[in-house]
Amino acid sequence: MKTLFTNIKELLQIRDANTDVIKGLNMNYMPKIENAYLVVEHNLIHSYGKMDECPTDIENILDCSGKMIFPTWCDSHTHIVFAKSREEEFLMKIEGKSYEDIANAGGGILNSARKIHETSEEELFQSASERLHRLIKQGTGAIEIKSGYGLSTEAELKMLRVIKRLNEAFPIPIKATFLGAHSYPQQYKNNHEAYIKLIIDEMIPKIASEKLAEYIDVFCEDGFFSTIETDRILQAGIKNGLKPKIHANQLNISGGVQVGVKNNAISVDHLECMDDEAISNLKNSNTIATLLPSCSFFLGIPFAPARALMENNIPVALASDYNPGSTPSGNMSFLFSLACIKLKMRPNEALNALTINGAHAMELEYKLGSITKNKLANFIITKEIPSLTYIPYSFGENCIESVYINGNIYN
Repeated sequence: MKTLFTNIKELLQIRDANTDVIKGLNMNYMPKIENAYLVVEHNLIHSYGKMDECPTDIENILDCSGKMIFPTWCDSHTHIVFAKSREEEFLMKIEGKSYEDIANAGGGILNSARKIHETSEEELFQSASERLHRLIKQGTGAIEIKSGYGLSTEAELKMLRVIKRLNEAFPIPIKATFLGAHSYPQQYKNNHEAYIKLIIDEMIPKIASEKLAEYIDVFCEDGFFSTIETDRILQAGIKNGLKPKIHANQLNISGGVQVGVKNNAISVDHLECMDDEAISNLKNSNTIATLLPSCSFFLGIPFAPARALMENNIPVALASDYNPGSTPSGNMSFLFSLACIKLKMRPNEALNALTINGAHAMELEYKLGSITKNKLANFIITKEIPSLTYIPYSFGENCIESVYINGNIYN
């Protein structure tokens, strides 16, 4: 059955099927049709155009007067499978403790790891399901989820099996990333080599054999995994069919960007700390720069240099980094506001980063990220708003009226 959406104030992010990742000056270009119609058939986008060309033979019609339609958010970096929230660390942040201070006091990633070990797979699945349901209602139509709070073979596999179950249970595409190299467990604090061997010799082969992940990620930072360690782990993942992503340059200029580019990473994520060498490396690569401004907002650390990246013709994506410690929110509308307010991205640039480039960062551009014939009918219908700019401008206000997933309203 076909559904016709009529009188759309602006139908945004109209792209050809073969659209490449957006970068440079093109980041500020947003293809659109004003006073538009959109036809959905089954779970796909069937057609679209100007209202004066609107078909007249479709019975199921929804009037979208004064409203905009654009693709759902593509969130390419999250950690939404976790056991418990960490609001007890929130007070420590307010009192001035740094990310490193909290980690040294037994908080941070190791705190979440302890809780994962105490929580059953079913409990993890139920809590992650609740979070994912809320995210879809807020407009997220595709998501990447990382492991990394297990830090043992059994617990990492448990997390990845939960992600697999989410992918089977929910109607949106979900990508799984293995992040066993998120931190060193307490028992390996003084024996890094033993934990790296555990990752390489045991975790990666089991994950590959069960096909539990598509990507491998490493937290390449001072005090976590060095560039040499990161390279070893990524290489082991590549040999087992896992494609690299990387946490790079969040807390320091770590060399993580260069390691990611060397290994043809799909994306390097965070990038709050950058220098000319890191930017030059990215500029001469096919790697996407994925920025996570909600993390900077919550931790009070510098924001990534989005303008410098775009001016160097580097494709920029935006993702939530939803996790219990440094970004306890996956609200992409708020991320839209942060991108404009703090990263100084124009609304068109931010929308490209939140949709088509986010899809590319998950290798889902063939089915999501734009309004394109035969792509999945995953899109957002706004309330009656004056312009696209009103969404980031009115931070904290919910401008979304409804979210369509696979051609059906999600509720």
